[in-house]
Amino acid sequence: MAPVEQDALAVREQLFHERVRECIICALLFASLYILCHFIITHFKKHTDFTAVHDDEDAAVNRIALGLCTFTLAVALGAVLLLPFSIISNEVLLSFPQNYYIQWLNGSLIHGLWNLVFLFSNMSLVFLMPFAYFFTESEGFAGSKKLLQGIMARVYETSVVLLLLTLLVLGMVWVASAIVGNDAASRQSLYDLWEYYLPYLYSCISLFGVLLLLLCTPFGLSTMFTVTGKLLVKPRLLEDLDEQLSCTRFEEAAVSHRIRSGKASCWLNLDMEMLQEQFFAVRSKRRKLELRHRASPWQRNLGYPLAMLGLLALTGISVLIVCFHVLELLLDDAAMPRGIQDASLGQVSFSIFGSFGAALQVVLIFYLMLSSVVGFYSSPLFTRLLPERRDTPLTKSPRGRTASHCGSLAFGKFLPQPGGSLQQHCPPKPPPSPQIIGNCVSLLVLSSALPVFSRTLGITRFDLLGDFGRFNWLGNFYIVFLYNMGFAGLTTLCLVKRVSWAVQAELIRAFGLHKLPLPVKRRRTRSKPG
Repeated sequence: MAPVEQDALAVREQLFHERVRECIICALLFASLYILCHFIITHFKKHTDFTAVHDDEDAAVNRIALGLCTFTLAVALGAVLLLPFSIISNEVLLSFPQNYYIQWLNGSLIHGLWNLVFLFSNMSLVFLMPFAYFFTESEGFAGSKKLLQGIMARVYETSVVLLLLTLLVLGMVWVASAIVGNDAASRQSLYDLWEYYLPYLYSCISLFGVLLLLLCTPFGLSTMFTVTGKLLVKPRLLEDLDEQLSCTRFEEAAVSHRIRSGKASCWLNLDMEMLQEQFFAVRSKRRKLELRHRASPWQRNLGYPLAMLGLLALTGISVLIVCFHVLELLLDDAAMPRGIQDASLGQVSFSIFGSFGAALQVVLIFYLMLSSVVGFYSSPLFTRLLPERRDTPLTKSPRGRTASHCGSLAFGKFLPQPGGSLQQHCPPKPPPSPQIIGNCVSLLVLSSALPVFSRTLGITRFDLLGDFGRFNWLGNFYIVFLYNMGFAGLTTLCLVKRVSWAVQAELIRAFGLHKLPLPVKRRRTRSKPG
């Protein structure tokens, strides 16, 4: 064999080994994310969805839908880690350029991860999650049950419904693109499904996710102060745990007395299951308050102020970075977000402060994502999607009435029954939506838009790789400029409003003004002339 052929064979062999190594690394990373997401969903899912079903077919359907939800949540978590992993990889290659043990960390691997996340995000949003939803709601066509046995009848119905939905969505995208483009080239390009249709559809979904992040993140940044205040122990000047603990113990004793008296009484018919649920909830609250009451002075007087200062610093840095990015947009065209096809890592740092700036970018990206999730679940429109431990349904199965739904027992409504007894009245509660599927879709929309969101706001200089940089609206200066201005304005407004209200409430509580009786305004009635 000639030396030239040997060199070419060696090059092909090296490329083959690199490709196999990248496939193994991607498979290991995704398997780790899948296992982690499986434990997360298992922690929140309702156990009766898999144990209380009376048909093996329904149990199999629930397990298949659970697997699809786990896959989607793993893709969402991968999209969150995508940009921080790329930034950290670039800094590692800059610090150790000739290290043998990190030769596997290269631009080809990073570019492949971006392409896989983009592909799986499209597949999950367009096919897997609609299939999981229709699959759990399907029962099989009336005529197909005779021909297809078992679960295949449901698969047939789900496939037909999903095909009709796909045709409807693609037709809407075709009409929207033809209206926006208004030329023959845009209409002809729509016939290419893979090169134009799906990227255009995902561009619309990404734009929706970026707009959702614009609304949820400022609200979440202000809500983070309230959430942190509930998790940490406040100083005694700002919180009276003794009074809260006394009230909780009194409430626990009252509920316990109601349970004992309800069992002994023959004329008062109470819902004992609901009473026991409220008793367990009050007892859990009392135990949490006792743990907070036993906190050390360091945790009480140092932890809470440091956490609040950290949140305030991260929020202020985020707003300052966005303001500087607005000025850069006005002065330099290079500040516009753009996409690249070749990931050249290890050549230059993406921050003027070096490794410290890159670490700060990673922290800000995670902080903004966490704030967006908090703001999403705190908004009135999506509060009902908030998952509950061991009580989050997969399908539309009606829940039983809980104590939180019926209200406080001390002020509950008791209606007379025909036998002369009293029964606590609980208003009917509508059946919940499929929360696990809804949560997975919502988190995937938010997380898949996070790289575009971070690059549009100037949080990082890392350019978008693969198809993430092919979105049409990224090149529009007015959209990017107004987006940055809107984020800075909404964040400042929400922060000032929430901090001012929090300071006012804490001052009122610290000085004991909340215990003062409120003035009563009496209406003056005019006497009619006689």
